[in-house]
Amino acid sequence: MSVFYDRFARHEKGVGLKGHSTHYCPGCGHGIVHRDLAESIEALGIQDRTVLISPVGCSVFAYYYFDVGNSQAAHGRAPAVAIGHKLANPDSIVICYQGDGDLASIGLAETISTAQMGLPLTIIFINNAIYGMTGGQLAPTSLMGQKTTTSPDGRTQMMGQPLRMAELIAQLDGPVYVERVALFNPKQRTRARKAIEKAIRLQTEGRGYAFIEILAECPTHLKMTPEETEAWVKDHMESIYPLGVKKDLTVEPWWDRKAPSFEPEKLLGMIGADHEAVPRFATGFPTHLGGKDISFKLAGAGGDGAQTAALLLARAGIDEGFDATHIPSYGPESRGGTSYADVHLAETEVLNPAAPHPHVLIAFNAPSLVKFAPNVREGGLILYDSTIIDDLPPMPAGRRVIGAPFTAIARGLERPMVKNIVALGALQAATGLFPPETFLATMKMVLKDKPALLPVNEAAFAAGMRHTAEVPV
Repeated sequence: MSVFYDRFARHEKGVGLKGHSTHYCPGCGHGIVHRDLAESIEALGIQDRTVLISPVGCSVFAYYYFDVGNSQAAHGRAPAVAIGHKLANPDSIVICYQGDGDLASIGLAETISTAQMGLPLTIIFINNAIYGMTGGQLAPTSLMGQKTTTSPDGRTQMMGQPLRMAELIAQLDGPVYVERVALFNPKQRTRARKAIEKAIRLQTEGRGYAFIEILAECPTHLKMTPEETEAWVKDHMESIYPLGVKKDLTVEPWWDRKAPSFEPEKLLGMIGADHEAVPRFATGFPTHLGGKDISFKLAGAGGDGAQTAALLLARAGIDEGFDATHIPSYGPESRGGTSYADVHLAETEVLNPAAPHPHVLIAFNAPSLVKFAPNVREGGLILYDSTIIDDLPPMPAGRRVIGAPFTAIARGLERPMVKNIVALGALQAATGLFPPETFLATMKMVLKDKPALLPVNEAAFAAGMRHTAEVPV
């Protein structure tokens, strides 16, 4: 069948029998659904338009089998990825293939919100009443009394009732077609095949969101033969999960969205960016601080301005034509508490945005200094606010340690909030990171809509530089 690859390269590069074998256990329902899905894609002639999204779970290796566009999603996040694909390429046929632990548990919020949006998407939901791939734990769809690795005495009332996803989705306004089918005999497999094809066809016609729940077998975790498992699904699951159509609306095709533009000039205009070239002042990357990728950690209490300083630092690097990343970590408090940011500046590309062992630490309070100073790499710089930290704790050897009164200087300018800009000035004086003009140009760009704030920020930066330049090293 053309929708499947001629050989599956998952095992031993697809040589011999392994090149024609999936990873599914004998008797597993996934194999049947894969066949039906492939036949439906082929019958509708949409192979070149199809994007199959398979997240964590038993379907995780679907991209080894289906010769279509494939995206791997984080656990439960397939619907969010599906929205991105559909909006970026409206002509694509996007199919989410998810299990019960994925769709009905960790991904429940994404499932509900995406269904209510009603975009033309197709959701294939495999309900085998168990977490199949991760060890047979209790799933949202496990039956009352069902024994699993996390409910060895059976599911009880304290664990909640089984979640009926088809009924839940059907009551939302967004979906147009919802059906529950099964696989336990030829008649049910025929119905499942037709439901899958209809759900995809509704998307090809631009009519809306379709959700197919499929009661499937998992002999491995039920510890039964395939035949016994089919009987178990029929005798035990069907009574809890009644088969049939739950919703089937006749709606006119409405999906006629134009593909978005990816032209840089248009995108810049949409976000209000300037088209003017940014002035550059650096003659090269500051490799003297640590090679071609320099990491920083800026940390303090909430409200200290560490995040704003980090953003300005990253923006300055970008303005000079280098790659830069900023990863914030906020404490729960809007003021007080802890807040830090990791910044990387790289000559070509940042490969890891985290900074567990930074070249430079800027600490605005004592807890941040105590927590992060030991992690600064040897030969690095520890820069701290000596106004706040007047009792310096023991510092690791082999690091430059410089104190500058960020807060006192800012108070002297009658603007305590600019202590973070004082810190950037101190950083510049202590490291020679970029020419001072780099930071001044970045601040001017950022404050273009608030020009009255520019003079005090320029004064804060200059004061931080001036004080630190006078500190003996």
